[in-house]
Formats: sequence, structure tokens, C-alpha cells
Amino acid sequence: MAEVVRGVIAATGADVLVVSDASSDATVQMASRAGATVIELPCQLGAWGATQTGMRYAQRRGYGRVLTLDADGQHHPQELPALLDEQHRSGANVVIGTFAERLSVAKRLAWRYFHLLTGIGVQDFTSGLRVYDRRAVRTLASRQASLLDYQDLGVLMLLRKNGLTLHELPTVMSPRRQGGSRVFSSWRMVARYMLHTTVLCFAQIGTRRRVAVHAARGGARS
Repeated sequence: MAEVVRGVIAATGADVLVVSDASSDATVQMASRAGATVIELPCQLGAWGATQTGMRYAQRRGYGRVLTLDADGQHHPQELPALLDEQHRSGANVVIGTFAERLSVAKRLAWRYFHLLTGIGVQDFTSGLRVYDRRAVRTLASRQASLLDYQDLGVLMLLRKNGLTLHELPTVMSPRRQGGSRVFSSWRMVARYMLHTTVLCFAQIGTRRRVAVHAARGGARS
């Protein structure tokens, strides 16, 4: 944790926020000593709840862009300047750092299926290495985003639904130093993820159709 915080500060000079999701280890102390601002959640909200806490913090304090990365050692802070440059160059609302070689067979099958279902052309839905601009932060800090379960695909669908653009940049990643994927820990968890996310996809598809019909009717009246 401390190494990641110091790495981000050295690579970008950015303010660093660590959201402790009711952790019971030394996360808070290590992050604070390394130079980060720390928010301690009183109860576990999960990965997306912690991420959205950070988004709301950034929005309330007027930050123009937000960088996100995992603290488990797989994301390299040295990659962050390239993501910022790509976001500036492309004008995309969100730039995602991806490393396709890390994808397991289960992930590749899942991504192929969800690409066909949603049309979102992103190689790695679960990469947490991202840059969000002000508009994306505002969208993800909203109440509309509060009920997302699996934050990966749900976030991308919500961003696209609100007309935001996504871009990818190949980056270097390392194996996790600790922990593992909650979703892809077993084939049973993969099946559960596929079922829940499929329901989410169909719900969002239905929402998009209703919005389109409403817009068409509104145009006819005017």
C-alpha cells in the first residue's frame, strides 16, 4: 500500500486518496504515513461502494480528473502519465489501461459474450486502471450509479448510456501480490457473475429503448 501511494505521488504529483473499506489491517496507518488522504468507511460497501466514495470526494472538491488503480501491486504507477496523456490526446471521457495477456480463459469467454450482448468494444472489463474526466466523475458520483453490483461492466454501460466515450491504452501489469479475483475465483462464481450481469445488460437495453422512444415522441410533438 505505502509503495503504491509513494509511486503515484512520484509519477504524477497528484493528491492521493485511499478509501479503506472497513479494513482491519494497517492500511490506514501505512497510507497516511506515505502521504495519502484516507477515508475510513464504517462498514464494508464493497469495491464499487469504496470507488464511488472516492468519486464523490473528488467531485465535491472540484478535481478535474480522477485516476484509479488497485493497491494490490498489479498496476504500475509509472503507467499513469501515459494514461493522462492519452486522455488529453484522444479527448475520451474515460481511458482504461488494459493488459490482454493477463486474461484467463474464463475472462476471455465472458468478455466475448458481453461484447456481443452490449456492443461495448473493451478488451478488459475489469481493469481498475483508469482515468475519468470531470463529466465521467459526475456520472459515477450520482445516485444513478449507487446501486451497481459488479462495478466493471455496470460502470461501462452506465457511462455509455450517458453518452460518454471510452478509450483503451495497452499497459504493463504484474500479478497480484496478494488476494485474488472475487468474481473469477471459481467456475461457480463465474456462472453467478454471468447470470447477474446478463440480467443487468438486458435491464439496461430495455432502458435505452424506452429513452429512445420517449425522445422520438418528444421530437414529434415539437
